[in-house]
Amino acid sequence: MARITVGHENGAPVELHYEMHGQGAPVVLIHGWPLNGRSWEMQIAPLVAAGHQAITYDRRGFGLSTPAWEGHDFDTAAADLDSLMAQLDLSDVTLVGFSAGGGVAARYLGTYGTDRVAKAVLASAVTPYLYATEGNPGGGLDDATIGHFEAGIAADRADFVDHFLTMFYSNADGLTVSEAQRAYGRDLANEASPRATLAGVSAFGRTDFRADLEKLAVPTLIVHGDADQVVPFSISGRRSAEAVRDSELVVIDGGPHGINVSHSEQFNAALLTFLAR
Repeated sequence: MARITVGHENGAPVELHYEMHGQGAPVVLIHGWPLNGRSWEMQIAPLVAAGHQAITYDRRGFGLSTPAWEGHDFDTAAADLDSLMAQLDLSDVTLVGFSAGGGVAARYLGTYGTDRVAKAVLASAVTPYLYATEGNPGGGLDDATIGHFEAGIAADRADFVDHFLTMFYSNADGLTVSEAQRAYGRDLANEASPRATLAGVSAFGRTDFRADLEKLAVPTLIVHGDADQVVPFSISGRRSAEAVRDSELVVIDGGPHGINVSHSEQFNAALLTFLAR
């Protein structure tokens, strides 16, 4: 099992599990909350077939990585990504961040710059800022909604995850994937540690990425479903496209939050076209 050490907690190493497939220009796929690197299954083979090296990893607390108690903020997540890229000595990378993973990509670029990065993709991303405040009236999350999520996770995490994955893959007409695929996503989410699942809500809900997006200095693809019920296009994808100078926007008609699975052909076509430029 391929692992790197990104820190220590209580005298033991904090390790990230990762996988590398194929050869060529590297594409680092950053998963969303509360999934893990296996959620990119439908992108791996097309990327490798197109001549890219596909790299997935489980962020700390998710999948096969260390279930650390601390470090679920985006500054630490960006530092973990920096450690991964440095230890694997990656360059000319395309970062592809899905949902909360889009926040990791934005914070990484805002903090560590573009020395290793050639392009970026924000997919169903939590950027630029989901928290509704006086200075951010376009945000879509308030304290009551965040508290509702946290209470549901604390009371019955398995039940919360089961309902969340239904919303994750649904548009106004209902579920956009098979029940088996929905259940698979739920199973991936259940592999996350309880601590990472709970801490992640406030992290993605209250982190402001606006300054990070202003610093993005690489070609950026923003892809979002117009029927996303988790991170609505109007408060995320549209505003991110307006904030990033050198950006291209692809909107997937009828796409729910999990567009890389529900609309994988359209998603992969947009990704591969962008990579080929």
